[in-house]
Amino acid sequence: MTTRRTGLREQKKQATRAALREAALRLALEHGPENVRVDDIADAAGVSPRTYNNYFSSREQAIVAAITAEREARIAEEVTAAPAHTSLTDALTGAILARYTEPGDTERFLVTATPPLREAFLEAATELEGPLADAIGRRLGDTTTPTAPVLAAAVAAAVRIALHQWLGTASAPSTAPDRLVIPSGSLPDLLRAALAPLVPALDAAEAGSRRRQAG
Repeated sequence: MTTRRTGLREQKKQATRAALREAALRLALEHGPENVRVDDIADAAGVSPRTYNNYFSSREQAIVAAITAEREARIAEEVTAAPAHTSLTDALTGAILARYTEPGDTERFLVTATPPLREAFLEAATELEGPLADAIGRRLGDTTTPTAPVLAAAVAAAVRIALHQWLGTASAPSTAPDRLVIPSGSLPDLLRAALAPLVPALDAAEAGSRRRQAG
């Protein structure tokens, strides 16, 4: 009975989070992000502002959560489900490229045109760490050492750096927050380049996993 109650509570929390992020994005698209208040989002989702603050710390965080909804979980699922003959590097790269380059022109313009949303979008890359650490750990058969969390943190940092470069904020941090950013360069190429330095560590971790399993 306790497990069932816990499961129901978690489902309710997930439903509330989804309702808040969807309301935030809808209002931002209708009125412009700068004209949306936390109270408006909470009211549209049918909860109190206090409840809203239990899920998101700002309107920007909620809006970005809607834009990136389920992305981190899907990346982790795809890494876990990749065939055994696919290397960890290829599984990670393929999943990240697929999910970070999905179509979404309206939402993408919203992010690039709104400085606070750009910052929230970049910060959201860190949300990849937890699900990815679990996926890497399962794939390596190693869920007790720091290897998987360290690799996941490095991958999330690489993704964030690529997004910085794509949005132009890495090269012009003093001016980018004050202007519309036109994404430049190929995001897939930037992601591959940012992940490239991690390949030796990923390959070494996978080789160690094979040795343990063989022994």
